[in-house]
Amino acid sequence: METSTPSLRHERLDVYQASIRFLALTESVIDDLPRGSAATIDQLRRAAMSIPLNIAEGYAKQSPQDGARFFDIARGSAHECGAIVDVLKARSMIKDETHRALKILLHRVVSMLVKLVRR
Repeated sequence: METSTPSLRHERLDVYQASIRFLALTESVIDDLPRGSAATIDQLRRAAMSIPLNIAEGYAKQSPQDGARFFDIARGSAHECGAIVDVLKARSMIKDETHRALKILLHRVVSMLVKLVRR
């Protein structure tokens, strides 16, 4: 008899799943960053983690206005991640293809979050 792991409603959202993929990708990027990058690593890790956490919290809110506030915070964190990724590229700390993959995923996340904020 196979038992499935129970899931919460927000886990079925495409935006949540994409934000988890972005978080996982940032962790692999972090693993490759040089020593002496602790501040950048901490900032990226916090901002990337903020995205799915705020999506989950926003989806759990009872009123659309409360939910929209958390989705907007997640959107802001995604933009922050985008800036950090740009800084990493400008400092030649990540490859062009890694930068592109991260930005494509972030663009998708932000687009979905904009729709959630407006609903």
